[in-house]
Amino acid sequence: MMNKVITVTSPLLPPLEEFTPCLEDIWKRKWLTNNGYYHQELEKALCEYLKVPYISLFTNGTLPLICALQAMRITGEVITTPYSFVATTHALWWNGIKPVFVDVDPLTGNMDPEKIEAAITPKTTAIMPVHVYGRPCDTKRIQEIADTYGLKVIYDAAHAFGVEKDGVSIINAGDMATLSFHATKVYNTIEGGALVCHDAQTKQRIDYIKNFGFANETTVVAPGINGKMDELRSAYGLLSLKYVDEAIEKRHQVAIRYREALKDVRGIRYLDDSSGVKHNYSYFPIFVSEREYGMSRNALYEKMKSVGVYGRRYFYPLISTFSTYKGLESSREENLLIAHKMADEVICLPIHHDLGETDIERVLISILK
Repeated sequence: MMNKVITVTSPLLPPLEEFTPCLEDIWKRKWLTNNGYYHQELEKALCEYLKVPYISLFTNGTLPLICALQAMRITGEVITTPYSFVATTHALWWNGIKPVFVDVDPLTGNMDPEKIEAAITPKTTAIMPVHVYGRPCDTKRIQEIADTYGLKVIYDAAHAFGVEKDGVSIINAGDMATLSFHATKVYNTIEGGALVCHDAQTKQRIDYIKNFGFANETTVVAPGINGKMDELRSAYGLLSLKYVDEAIEKRHQVAIRYREALKDVRGIRYLDDSSGVKHNYSYFPIFVSEREYGMSRNALYEKMKSVGVYGRRYFYPLISTFSTYKGLESSREENLLIAHKMADEVICLPIHHDLGETDIERVLISILK
């Protein structure tokens, strides 16, 4: 059906017939939020699936970033990337922290570790990298720099659900890592997120912070916030977890088709799988060289939309160009040349478990013809 719109993603929905009994059980329990049965079960299930020691569920993917910074008492300046979704830097702003942008690696879009040391000042307290498109950062090199200068590392792992390198979850890297379970992600709880940490004491502190700072009925230990995930979304998430591996494999097959079809197209670059990495295929970005392809990224983007293929220029524009941050010295374009180039060339193609062969062909025809 040629008038069907092909979207960049599609939510992984558990079967409604499986969700209904959960809803009936929640109605019987009459415990809708605040660490209920399904909330506890989902935290356990995610720890096992993601191979992490401790996880704390949140109502969205932004609050874990804000609360991670609070829990670790980060202040001053934090080195981060302009090539991300705005929530990464907004979390710093909400904590009164100055973001310091560094350029990215042209092959991955991740923060370039070799640019970090030059950005460190006496006010620097942490590094906040992003696993862009779910592709692992150079966690070893980043940790070496952090250890040398006594800095904390908090990873924005919003895209990195289930990603492993050499059999180890990349979400274990750093002092903390955060996840997003938004409807657009590989795994979703409609809206939701999580914070991963390494010890029970830190997990307890996070749980206090996300519940107004309450330690018990009468004791408030910190100026917390309301970040709790409710029982309905927790139950939904438990069911979705049963189907996420199958959905990831379908995404993998879409990526294989795209790579095979685009490998000889001049002016179109894509990202190959990395050695030793278990990818989740959360995104399939292509980068369009106007000189070689014969058409600008924006022109191709509009051409695709005209035939009902909705990609996304992800991430464009750069965070450093937004009004809140463009006045920062680190936001100057000459400091972020690679990030600007990637932002000006990128289109993320539709990739999800619901794409059929006809859909894939329509996406490719919009690029090849």
